[in-house]
Amino acid sequence: MKQYCYCQTPIGRLLIAGTDGRLEALFFPNSIDQFEISDEAQYNKKIFTDLLRQLDEYFAGKRQTFEVDVFPAGTDFQQRVWRELQNVPFGQTASYGEIATRIDNPKACRAIGMANGKNPIPIIIPCHRIIGKDGSLTGFGGGLDIKRKLLELEGISLQ
Repeated sequence: MKQYCYCQTPIGRLLIAGTDGRLEALFFPNSIDQFEISDEAQYNKKIFTDLLRQLDEYFAGKRQTFEVDVFPAGTDFQQRVWRELQNVPFGQTASYGEIATRIDNPKACRAIGMANGKNPIPIIIPCHRIIGKDGSLTGFGGGLDIKRKLLELEGISLQ
């Protein structure tokens, strides 16, 4: 059964969703309407209690990694990219090219960007840490303001 709840954060209200307690999606304020609340979907904050606590700690500057299983739906390639994004540590960034090299597909920079943009569990799978090769902020599903705020929260300041 689909479950969801909301989480109020310094970057706005997030929506967390999953099936049978499995985390499958996190929506930024500008994309909450992409989650269709069907008659079968159940509001259930209790099932996400641990994740909500971890998000509170992250935004309070007390947590650098998340200890939660993620179940993002995507292609094999997207899954490879998302796994690699989880290897970019708190407080650090990587370029699309670096991620492409890390997954042994150095010419796949654009495909990396597309997979990054399709990440259904941002923050937990830290797509905000991926920047342009020149160090610039690049597209982000939550908007560049939110990307900048997340990076600043992690001690990174960019152009």
